[in-house]
Amino acid sequence: MINLKIIIASTRPGRKGPIVASWVYETAKKHSGVSVELLDLAEINLPFLDEPHHPRFKKYEKQHTKDWSAKIDSADAFIVVTSEYNHGYPAPIKNALDFLFHEWAYKPLAFVSYGGISGGTRAVQLLKPVIAGFNMMPIQEAVYLPFFTKHIDDHDKFVADETLQKSIEVMLVALVCWGENMKGLRTT
Repeated sequence: MINLKIIIASTRPGRKGPIVASWVYETAKKHSGVSVELLDLAEINLPFLDEPHHPRFKKYEKQHTKDWSAKIDSADAFIVVTSEYNHGYPAPIKNALDFLFHEWAYKPLAFVSYGGISGGTRAVQLLKPVIAGFNMMPIQEAVYLPFFTKHIDDHDKFVADETLQKSIEVMLVALVCWGENMKGLRTT
């Protein structure tokens, strides 16, 4: 069993990330071998990095950092649900990553990105070297959602077509495999 955390990267008012993340969450909950928690950076509301010590020392003084550390430390794998802003990723995901260091290490991360014609691919490509800098494994399997609003119904529910559903299933299988196999790296 792996402990999967799904992180909603955007905090902007009017964002659609929670709608997309809800589909990801509901799909992941049905997957065997996974316990899932949804982490919304808008609700977590981390301030701009405010710890006086470098995260590699784990000498956290602020309660919000201690809480964030505990959530991330308990995870075996991650899915980041991200939009693309101006050919890049939202600032809150970078801030959330930078709050910690060791808690991210040797854990796989998959992306579900959404946007216009690019489907958020530029945000993902820019995040991959950041993720690698934490000794994380950004897996190849991902879900890109170009013109994603066409999949949102009148009740603000994301309705995936067959291709998207297959894509997320393939991604989850790979993520669970990586998550299980990377556990041993964290125990050495």
